[in-house]
Amino acid sequence: MAYRSQESTRLLFQLKISKMLSVIVPTRNRADLLAPCLESIRHQSLDVKFEVLVIDNGSSDTTQEVIKDYQSKLPNLTGIYAPEPGLHTGRHAGMNAANGDLLVFADDDIEALPTWLSSIEDSFKISTVAMVGGNNYPMFLQPPPQWLQALWNRPTFRDHKSIPALSVIEFTKPTTEISPYQIWGCNFAIRKDVLLKAGGFHPDGMPKELIRFRGDGETHVSRHVAESGLKCVFHPGASVQHKVTPERMTHAYFRQRGFNQGVSDSYTQLRQQDLPSTSAKRPFIKRALGFAVRKTLNLLDSAETRRAEAELQLGHSEGFAHHQAAYRDDPEVRDWVHRPTYF
Repeated sequence: MAYRSQESTRLLFQLKISKMLSVIVPTRNRADLLAPCLESIRHQSLDVKFEVLVIDNGSSDTTQEVIKDYQSKLPNLTGIYAPEPGLHTGRHAGMNAANGDLLVFADDDIEALPTWLSSIEDSFKISTVAMVGGNNYPMFLQPPPQWLQALWNRPTFRDHKSIPALSVIEFTKPTTEISPYQIWGCNFAIRKDVLLKAGGFHPDGMPKELIRFRGDGETHVSRHVAESGLKCVFHPGASVQHKVTPERMTHAYFRQRGFNQGVSDSYTQLRQQDLPSTSAKRPFIKRALGFAVRKTLNLLDSAETRRAEAELQLGHSEGFAHHQAAYRDDPEVRDWVHRPTYF
């Protein structure tokens, strides 16, 4: 009988692990949303091994109890405590702990289709694919106001419809290549080596009192992928439902989302001063304001819908100005903006 050496066994194990998906779910004080998210992951159709890493970003609610409960239902689930503020903290903690080289980042307020992981795994069988995304359908937790429903019901624009302020998007096309900017953070699958080459994520999801330290999150990664000419694909099976809570169905929320995006775009502009002029690009505001530029559709909009767009744009101007002032007046913000990485 032939016996493998300890070294050859280790290398074989590493080879198997390298093909595994690592699902990373950062969360903070949203235990009621986290449980259904994990339940949907529990019912995936994927017939190969995968792991789930839930990163607690400093919760004070029952998040730890939910994690412990689902560890008995999902033996492949690991809980990690990473209390330093910021979504990027949770994302990087998951990235560093992941055993797989295919990373699937999900928000805690999604519910995945049963085909989610199998479709992602199937898409990555093509070695040239760097990122995979799917539909992010809206799951309204109460009937939406008419103006919001009208936004979602707008005619399809360039093979998809979306409300970027709510991170919801639906494509009308089959499996196909798409822009990396159309793969959003709530449903974001990427090869680990590509993410490392991008330098990881930029700051995101900062609490209100630390909003001046917000960056451009996964948009930075998408920019790296776009500039590197790497392939990104959409797979309809790799889709999730993204919850839209009642507080997100307001004009005030759209203004806050605009403010956040304004901070991100100021960060991008200031950080790109470090790059050669040929590499600098205009701040990426298309994601937050994408539906606002569809001027041909504005004639169909109600006054309330136009107000939502106006609040989004007003918030963007306020956020951009806020961050520019913080950068000018606070050396800590200046140092933060120009950090090489945020691991």
